[in-house]
Amino acid sequence: MRTVRASEIGTYLYCQRAWWYQRQGAPNANQRDLAAGQDLHARHGQVVFIAGCLRWLAWALLLAGLALAVVAVFQKVF
Repeated sequence: MRTVRASEIGTYLYCQRAWWYQRQGAPNANQRDLAAGQDLHARHGQVVFIAGCLRWLAWALLLAGLALAVVAVFQKVF
C-alpha cells in the first residue's frame, strides 16, 4: 500500500494533470523555483529553531531572576 502525501493531494487539487505527470516520474520544469523554495524552507526552519532556543533561554533567565529576587527578600527579612 502506497502512502499519499499531503503535497500530492495539494498537487492533485491544484492540477490533476500535474499530479499525473508527477506519478509518471516526469521532471518538473520549474527546478529553479523548487530549489529556491527548499532553501527558503531550510532558512525558515533555522529561524524557528533559534526562536525556540531563545524562548527557552528567556524562561530560564526569568526563573533565575525570580529565584534571585526571592533570595534577596529572604536575606533582608532574616
